Amino acid sequence: MGKLWGGSALLAVAMFMVIGFLGASVDPSAPATIVALLISAGLPAVGGSYLLAKHFGVGKQIEGRRQALIQDTLEAEVLKMAGRHDGKLTAVEVAGELAVPTTQAEELLQELMAKELADVEITESGLLVYDFHDVRHLAEKPEARGILEP
Repeated sequence: MGKLWGGSALLAVAMFMVIGFLGASVDPSAPATIVALLISAGLPAVGGSYLLAKHFGVGKQIEGRRQALIQDTLEAEVLKMAGRHDGKLTAVEVAGELAVPTTQAEELLQELMAKELADVEITESGLLVYDFHDVRHLAEKPEARGILEP
């Protein structure tokens, strides 16, 4: 709540200074006048805007969007990789090609599985293999026909 009040107060001071400047009989093109206006009104306006932006979480929203974009990009890269590996991947392959830790690769694969884009299989030795069914069958795309066609 302090950021809201502080930011609002600084913006009010900036407005008060601009109004005072407009009512004063000074040369608006003089360098000293411009510097005085920037210091007396510009600095409080910048500080107030910064505090209000922090209060309303503008930085958090941008960071959230950035993280979502990174996640979407990594998922798209995993799907492309699945296309190059006949629709089957392991966490080690994903980690190696994307240069991410194996824990992050496992999380990516688990999220794609949760989105029903992959199923998990297990080898005799216990290796988890993620099967991307739709990716494996992309070659059949040219033979696709209408649902009601025989």
